[in-house]
Amino acid sequence: MDYFLQNLPQQLVNGLETGSLYALIALGYTLVYGILEMLNFAHGDVFMVGAFLGAGVAGYFVHNGVASAPGALVVILMIVIGMGGAGLLGVGIERFAYRPLRNANRLAPLITAVGMSLFLESMVQWRISPAPVLVPNNALVPQTVITIGNVATPLTGVTLLVVAAFVMLGLDRFIFGTRFGTAMRATAQDREAATFMGIDVNRVIVVTFLVGSVLAGMAGILYGLRFATVDFFMGYLLGIKAFTAAVIGGIGNIRGAMVGGLLLGVLESLGGGFISTTFQDTFAFLALILILMVRPQGLFGERLPDRA
Repeated sequence: MDYFLQNLPQQLVNGLETGSLYALIALGYTLVYGILEMLNFAHGDVFMVGAFLGAGVAGYFVHNGVASAPGALVVILMIVIGMGGAGLLGVGIERFAYRPLRNANRLAPLITAVGMSLFLESMVQWRISPAPVLVPNNALVPQTVITIGNVATPLTGVTLLVVAAFVMLGLDRFIFGTRFGTAMRATAQDREAATFMGIDVNRVIVVTFLVGSVLAGMAGILYGLRFATVDFFMGYLLGIKAFTAAVIGGIGNIRGAMVGGLLLGVLESLGGGFISTTFQDTFAFLALILILMVRPQGLFGERLPDRA
Protein backbone atom coordinates (compact mmCIF):
# COMPACT_ATOMS: atom_id res chain seq x y z
CA MET A 1 0.00 0.00 0.00
CA ASP A 2 2.84 2.40 0.81
CA TYR A 3 4.38 1.70 -2.59
CA PHE A 4 1.05 2.42 -4.28
CA LEU A 5 0.45 5.70 -2.46
CA GLN A 6 4.04 6.82 -2.99
CA ASN A 7 4.01 6.22 -6.74
CA LEU A 8 0.39 7.13 -7.51
CA PRO A 9 1.03 10.87 -8.16
CA GLN A 10 3.83 10.07 -10.61
CA GLN A 11 1.69 7.59 -12.51
CA LEU A 12 -1.20 10.06 -12.67
CA VAL A 13 1.06 12.76 -14.13
CA ASN A 14 2.49 10.29 -16.67
CA GLY A 15 -1.02 9.24 -17.59
CA LEU A 16 -2.27 12.79 -18.05
CA GLU A 17 0.66 13.57 -20.36
CA THR A 18 0.01 10.53 -22.52
CA GLY A 19 -3.74 11.04 -22.33
CA SER A 20 -3.49 14.63 -23.56
CA LEU A 21 -1.75 13.29 -26.66
CA TYR A 22 -4.51 10.74 -27.20
CA ALA A 23 -7.12 13.45 -26.71
CA LEU A 24 -5.61 15.74 -29.36
CA ILE A 25 -5.67 12.93 -31.92
CA ALA A 26 -9.09 11.66 -30.79
CA LEU A 27 -10.63 15.06 -31.50
CA GLY A 28 -10.00 14.55 -35.21
CA TYR A 29 -11.76 11.18 -35.17
CA THR A 30 -14.77 12.51 -33.30
CA LEU A 31 -15.07 15.71 -35.38
CA VAL A 32 -15.20 13.79 -38.65
CA TYR A 33 -17.55 11.15 -37.28
CA GLY A 34 -19.84 13.81 -35.84
CA ILE A 35 -20.22 15.47 -39.24
CA LEU A 36 -20.05 12.54 -41.68
CA GLU A 37 -20.63 9.49 -39.45
CA MET A 38 -17.41 8.15 -40.98
CA LEU A 39 -14.40 6.56 -39.29
CA ASN A 40 -11.33 8.25 -40.75
CA PHE A 41 -8.72 5.59 -40.02
CA ALA A 42 -6.11 7.60 -41.94
CA HIS A 43 -6.20 10.24 -39.20
CA GLY A 44 -3.47 8.54 -37.14
CA ASP A 45 -1.17 8.73 -40.13
CA VAL A 46 -1.90 12.43 -40.58
CA PHE A 47 -0.53 12.75 -37.04
CA MET A 48 2.53 10.75 -38.16
CA VAL A 49 3.12 12.98 -41.20
CA GLY A 50 2.89 16.09 -39.00
CA ALA A 51 5.51 14.59 -36.69
CA PHE A 52 7.82 13.87 -39.63
CA LEU A 53 7.41 17.40 -41.00
CA GLY A 54 8.44 18.78 -37.61
CA ALA A 55 11.37 16.36 -37.44
CA GLY A 56 12.47 17.49 -40.90
CA VAL A 57 12.49 21.13 -39.85
CA ALA A 58 14.47 20.28 -36.70
CA GLY A 59 16.97 18.22 -38.70
CA TYR A 60 17.46 21.06 -41.17
CA PHE A 61 18.46 23.55 -38.47
CA VAL A 62 20.31 21.26 -36.05
CA HIS A 63 23.68 19.73 -36.90
CA ASN A 64 25.92 17.83 -34.49
CA GLY A 65 23.66 18.81 -31.61
CA VAL A 66 23.92 22.56 -32.31
CA ALA A 67 21.06 24.65 -33.71
CA SER A 68 21.93 27.18 -36.43
CA ALA A 69 18.97 29.35 -35.37
CA PRO A 70 17.38 30.20 -32.02
CA GLY A 71 15.63 27.15 -30.58
CA ALA A 72 12.36 29.03 -30.07
CA LEU A 73 12.31 30.07 -33.74
CA VAL A 74 12.96 26.51 -34.89
CA VAL A 75 10.15 25.20 -32.68
CA ILE A 76 7.78 27.83 -34.07
CA LEU A 77 8.71 26.78 -37.61
CA MET A 78 8.15 23.14 -36.65
CA ILE A 79 4.69 23.99 -35.36
CA VAL A 80 3.73 26.10 -38.40
CA ILE A 81 4.99 23.61 -40.99
CA GLY A 82 3.85 20.51 -39.10
CA MET A 83 0.35 21.82 -38.40
CA GLY A 84 0.02 23.46 -41.81
CA GLY A 85 1.21 20.39 -43.70
CA ALA A 86 -1.04 18.07 -41.70
CA GLY A 87 -3.98 20.41 -42.26
CA LEU A 88 -3.44 20.52 -46.02
CA LEU A 89 -3.02 16.75 -46.10
CA GLY A 90 -6.31 16.27 -44.26
CA VAL A 91 -8.14 18.61 -46.64
CA GLY A 92 -6.58 16.83 -49.64
CA ILE A 93 -7.64 13.42 -48.33
CA GLU A 94 -11.21 14.66 -47.91
CA ARG A 95 -11.32 16.25 -51.35
CA PHE A 96 -9.85 13.45 -53.43
CA ALA A 97 -10.43 10.26 -51.40
CA TYR A 98 -13.62 10.76 -49.39
CA ARG A 99 -15.80 13.33 -51.15
CA PRO A 100 -16.40 11.20 -54.28
CA LEU A 101 -17.66 8.43 -51.97
CA ARG A 102 -19.80 10.61 -49.73
CA ASN A 103 -23.04 9.15 -51.08
CA ALA A 104 -21.73 5.61 -51.47
CA ASN A 105 -22.51 2.80 -49.04
CA ARG A 106 -20.80 3.19 -45.67
CA LEU A 107 -18.31 0.39 -46.32
CA ALA A 108 -16.63 2.13 -49.29
CA PRO A 109 -15.30 5.18 -47.34
CA LEU A 110 -14.14 2.88 -44.54
CA ILE A 111 -12.09 0.73 -46.93
CA THR A 112 -10.75 3.88 -48.60
CA ALA A 113 -9.66 5.24 -45.20
CA VAL A 114 -7.77 2.03 -44.42
CA GLY A 115 -6.15 2.15 -47.87
CA MET A 116 -5.17 5.79 -47.40
CA SER A 117 -3.60 4.91 -44.04
CA LEU A 118 -1.48 2.17 -45.61
CA PHE A 119 -0.56 4.47 -48.50
CA LEU A 120 0.72 7.22 -46.19
CA GLU A 121 2.72 4.75 -44.11
CA SER A 122 4.27 3.20 -47.21
CA MET A 123 5.14 6.58 -48.74
CA VAL A 124 6.89 7.78 -45.59
CA GLN A 125 8.71 4.47 -45.24
CA TRP A 126 9.82 4.58 -48.88
CA ARG A 127 10.59 8.26 -49.37
CA ILE A 128 11.88 9.26 -45.93
CA SER A 129 13.04 6.41 -43.72
CA PRO A 130 12.05 2.87 -42.71
CA ALA A 131 13.97 3.40 -39.46
CA PRO A 132 13.10 5.74 -36.60
CA VAL A 133 14.16 9.36 -37.15
CA LEU A 134 15.64 11.29 -34.25
CA VAL A 135 14.29 14.70 -33.27
CA PRO A 136 17.14 16.74 -31.70
CA ASN A 137 14.96 18.18 -28.96
CA ASN A 138 17.91 18.73 -26.60
CA ALA A 139 19.19 21.46 -28.93
CA LEU A 140 15.80 23.17 -29.21
CA VAL A 141 14.03 23.05 -25.84
CA PRO A 142 15.36 23.02 -22.25
CA GLN A 143 15.75 19.52 -20.85
CA THR A 144 14.81 20.68 -17.37
CA VAL A 145 13.21 18.12 -15.09
CA ILE A 146 10.53 19.56 -12.82
CA THR A 147 10.37 17.87 -9.43
CA ILE A 148 7.57 18.38 -6.91
CA GLY A 149 7.66 15.98 -4.00
CA ASN A 150 7.79 12.45 -5.41
CA VAL A 151 6.75 13.59 -8.89
CA ALA A 152 9.38 14.26 -11.54
CA THR A 153 8.63 15.06 -15.17
CA PRO A 154 10.56 16.82 -17.95
CA LEU A 155 9.58 20.32 -18.97
CA THR A 156 8.59 18.99 -22.39
CA GLY A 157 6.05 16.71 -20.70
CA VAL A 158 4.52 19.61 -18.79
CA THR A 159 4.47 21.65 -22.00
CA LEU A 160 2.65 18.81 -23.78
CA LEU A 161 -0.01 18.74 -21.09
CA VAL A 162 -0.45 22.53 -20.89
CA VAL A 163 -0.52 23.12 -24.65
CA ALA A 164 -2.97 20.26 -25.15
CA ALA A 165 -5.23 21.68 -22.43
CA PHE A 166 -5.27 25.15 -24.03
CA VAL A 167 -5.86 23.72 -27.51
CA MET A 168 -8.74 21.57 -26.31
CA LEU A 169 -10.32 24.45 -24.42
CA GLY A 170 -9.92 26.65 -27.49
CA LEU A 171 -11.60 24.05 -29.69
CA ASP A 172 -14.44 23.69 -27.20
CA ARG A 173 -14.91 27.45 -27.30
CA PHE A 174 -14.83 27.41 -31.12
CA ILE A 175 -17.42 24.62 -31.40
CA PHE A 176 -19.82 25.87 -28.73
CA GLY A 177 -19.22 29.61 -28.77
CA THR A 178 -18.92 30.73 -32.40
CA ARG A 179 -21.27 31.04 -35.33
CA PHE A 180 -19.27 28.60 -37.45
CA GLY A 181 -19.23 26.14 -34.55
CA THR A 182 -23.02 26.35 -34.52
CA ALA A 183 -23.03 25.56 -38.25
CA MET A 184 -20.82 22.53 -37.57
CA ARG A 185 -23.16 21.27 -34.87
CA ALA A 186 -26.18 21.84 -37.10
CA THR A 187 -24.52 19.91 -39.92
CA ALA A 188 -23.70 17.09 -37.51
CA GLN A 189 -27.34 16.84 -36.44
CA ASP A 190 -28.89 16.90 -39.92
CA ARG A 191 -26.90 17.67 -43.07
CA GLU A 192 -29.95 18.01 -45.29
CA ALA A 193 -31.73 20.38 -42.91
CA ALA A 194 -28.52 22.40 -42.53
CA THR A 195 -28.41 22.83 -46.32
CA PHE A 196 -31.99 24.13 -46.30
CA MET A 197 -30.96 26.63 -43.61
CA GLY A 198 -28.35 28.09 -45.96
CA ILE A 199 -25.29 26.40 -44.43
CA ASP A 200 -22.52 25.53 -46.89
CA VAL A 201 -22.13 21.89 -45.88
CA ASN A 202 -19.09 21.30 -48.12
CA ARG A 203 -17.30 24.21 -46.47
CA VAL A 204 -18.18 22.89 -43.01
CA ILE A 205 -16.81 19.45 -43.89
CA VAL A 206 -13.57 20.91 -45.29
CA VAL A 207 -13.05 23.03 -42.16
CA THR A 208 -13.79 19.97 -40.00
CA PHE A 209 -11.05 17.98 -41.72
CA LEU A 210 -8.73 20.98 -41.55
CA VAL A 211 -9.22 21.54 -37.82
CA GLY A 212 -8.92 17.85 -36.96
CA SER A 213 -5.78 17.44 -39.07
CA VAL A 214 -4.18 20.60 -37.67
CA LEU A 215 -4.70 19.25 -34.16
CA ALA A 216 -3.15 15.94 -35.23
CA GLY A 217 -0.17 17.86 -36.61
CA MET A 218 0.18 19.71 -33.32
CA ALA A 219 0.12 16.37 -31.49
CA GLY A 220 2.85 15.09 -33.82
CA ILE A 221 5.11 18.06 -33.07
CA LEU A 222 4.58 17.72 -29.32
CA TYR A 223 5.26 13.98 -29.54
CA GLY A 224 8.56 14.54 -31.35
CA LEU A 225 9.72 17.19 -28.89
CA ARG A 226 8.73 15.00 -25.92
CA PHE A 227 10.08 11.61 -27.04
CA ALA A 228 12.81 12.73 -29.49
CA THR A 229 11.99 10.11 -32.14
CA VAL A 230 9.38 9.48 -34.82
CA ASP A 231 8.77 6.52 -37.13
CA PHE A 232 6.48 5.69 -40.04
CA PHE A 233 4.43 3.19 -38.00
CA MET A 234 3.75 5.47 -35.02
CA GLY A 235 0.38 6.61 -36.34
CA TYR A 236 -1.03 3.10 -36.33
CA LEU A 237 -0.95 2.24 -32.62
CA LEU A 238 -1.46 5.81 -31.39
CA GLY A 239 -4.27 6.22 -33.90
CA ILE A 240 -6.04 3.10 -32.64
CA LYS A 241 -5.65 4.25 -29.04
CA ALA A 242 -6.97 7.71 -29.92
CA PHE A 243 -9.92 6.10 -31.69
CA THR A 244 -10.47 3.99 -28.57
CA ALA A 245 -10.43 7.19 -26.48
CA ALA A 246 -13.03 8.76 -28.79
CA VAL A 247 -15.28 5.71 -28.47
CA ILE A 248 -14.87 5.64 -24.68
CA GLY A 249 -15.89 9.30 -24.48
CA GLY A 250 -18.73 8.86 -26.97
CA ILE A 251 -17.78 9.01 -30.65
CA GLY A 252 -18.95 12.29 -32.12
CA ASN A 253 -18.83 14.12 -28.77
CA ILE A 254 -16.06 16.74 -28.53
CA ARG A 255 -15.85 16.88 -24.76
CA GLY A 256 -16.14 13.12 -24.59
CA ALA A 257 -13.03 12.75 -26.78
CA MET A 258 -11.07 14.98 -24.41
CA VAL A 259 -12.16 13.11 -21.30
CA GLY A 260 -11.77 9.74 -23.00
CA GLY A 261 -8.18 10.52 -24.01
CA LEU A 262 -7.17 11.64 -20.52
CA LEU A 263 -8.94 8.68 -18.90
CA LEU A 264 -7.31 6.20 -21.26
CA GLY A 265 -3.85 7.66 -20.59
CA VAL A 266 -4.33 7.44 -16.83
CA LEU A 267 -5.65 3.87 -16.98
CA GLU A 268 -2.69 2.81 -19.13
CA SER A 269 -0.21 4.47 -16.80
CA LEU A 270 -1.74 2.94 -13.68
CA GLY A 271 -1.89 -0.50 -15.27
CA GLY A 272 1.67 -0.33 -16.56
CA GLY A 273 3.02 1.16 -13.34
CA PHE A 274 1.33 -1.14 -10.84
CA ILE A 275 0.51 -4.32 -12.76
CA SER A 276 2.76 -4.95 -15.78
CA THR A 277 4.30 -2.87 -18.56
CA THR A 278 4.27 -5.98 -20.76
CA PHE A 279 0.51 -5.71 -21.20
CA GLN A 280 0.27 -1.92 -21.01
CA ASP A 281 -1.28 -1.58 -24.46
CA THR A 282 -3.86 -4.22 -23.54
CA PHE A 283 -5.30 -2.03 -20.78
CA ALA A 284 -6.55 0.48 -23.37
CA PHE A 285 -8.74 -2.08 -25.09
CA LEU A 286 -9.77 -3.74 -21.84
CA ALA A 287 -10.99 -0.35 -20.62
CA LEU A 288 -12.94 0.06 -23.87
CA ILE A 289 -14.66 -3.30 -23.43
CA LEU A 290 -15.56 -2.69 -19.80
CA ILE A 291 -16.91 0.82 -20.37
CA LEU A 292 -18.94 -0.16 -23.43
CA MET A 293 -20.45 -3.07 -21.51
CA VAL A 294 -21.89 -0.52 -19.07
CA ARG A 295 -22.51 2.34 -21.52
CA PRO A 296 -22.54 1.16 -25.16
CA GLN A 297 -22.82 4.78 -26.34
CA GLY A 298 -19.70 5.87 -24.41
CA LEU A 299 -19.38 8.10 -21.37
CA PHE A 300 -20.76 11.25 -23.02
CA GLY A 301 -22.57 9.71 -25.98
CA GLU A 302 -26.32 9.76 -26.41
CA ARG A 303 -28.29 6.57 -26.87
CA LEU A 304 -29.79 6.62 -30.33
CA PRO A 305 -33.42 5.56 -30.77
CA ASP A 306 -34.04 2.35 -32.67
CA ARG A 307 -35.20 2.89 -36.21
CA ALA A 308 -38.72 1.74 -37.02
